[in-house]
Amino acid sequence: MGEGTSDFEAARLTVRLSAITANYRTYRRMTGPTAVAAVVKADAYGLGADRVAPALAEAGCDSFFVARLEEGVSLRKRVPRARIFVLDGAHPDSVPALLGNRLTPVLSSLAQIAAWSAAAGEGSGSLDAALHVDTGMNRLGLAAEELSILSAEHAKRLAGLKLALVMSHLACGDEAKNPMNAQQLSRFRQALAMLPPAPASLAASHGAMLGLDYHFDLVRPGVALYGANPQLPEGAAGAAPNLMQTAAVLTARVLQVRRIDLGESVGYAATFRAKRPTMIATVALGYADGIPRTLSNVGLAVLGGVRVPIAGRVSMDLITLDVSALAEPPRVGEDAEFLGDQLSLGEVAAAAGTNEYEILTRLRRVPRKYEGL
Repeated sequence: MGEGTSDFEAARLTVRLSAITANYRTYRRMTGPTAVAAVVKADAYGLGADRVAPALAEAGCDSFFVARLEEGVSLRKRVPRARIFVLDGAHPDSVPALLGNRLTPVLSSLAQIAAWSAAAGEGSGSLDAALHVDTGMNRLGLAAEELSILSAEHAKRLAGLKLALVMSHLACGDEAKNPMNAQQLSRFRQALAMLPPAPASLAASHGAMLGLDYHFDLVRPGVALYGANPQLPEGAAGAAPNLMQTAAVLTARVLQVRRIDLGESVGYAATFRAKRPTMIATVALGYADGIPRTLSNVGLAVLGGVRVPIAGRVSMDLITLDVSALAEPPRVGEDAEFLGDQLSLGEVAAAAGTNEYEILTRLRRVPRKYEGL
């Protein structure tokens, strides 16, 4: 450790690189001849792209997706030979960095197509490009009017560009029976018929589970690589077992244990009042570490293999747990698990009223420890 530091870690996020690569290989098996890319945006969903991406590359992944240009620039240093797609696309002021770092923009408007084509015409030669076609998400992507214009004038507008991919994104891929999936599939096929031949991609983590019709040439798993169940949400009726391995384990140390009497309160605004003599353990974790405040009085942790409830509000740096159910009070310094093998990512997200993506990407302050590879 450096000067002025110690070996004490109040909390820890253990990232299992071997689980992430195993989850990638599971997608490879499930999708057969279809290629599998990895989405590593938002710092690999909070787990550290500088470590996750090289591990995936070692496992055979040769295509990665990021959201921001800065993410692509950083990632290029870690995976020098891989294809890196930037979902934000190409804007005039981003073109030099895209070119300098051999990044492939995902173009979602005629203006972006024009900017990238102009770069090719300025002596850069033929440039790889991906096209994003909107099929109902109404977020990024070529709208129907722009697609019609591009279809009629593709030879001119795509001058100097090599289509490496045509993609879209499912709005309801995590809802297997939602009719919007079939609607978007139909629209995507229509869009492909209007464009020059190119590899195609529609499905991400959940969409890949909808069947072969959704696979096309490339699937793009993201959150499932990091342990989320890509099938029905956990706890939902008919939910299937999670095929993914647990990739993230969040633990925090017990700082103090105390007994409170009947009627005593815990935490800000006194939202928890003891209905009996109660043992309270205070743990070194809070919303500054990314724990949602919505877990106040409803979330859980695991101590000694026993699930114990959060008592009172989650505060900035601390969480209080009702540990009365334990046979013996926990020791100061003992680890409480807030996410991992005993408390799944899906369960935590459901209790917080959010999704797995947000739970992972919020974990900013907690030191990471890497296992495997």
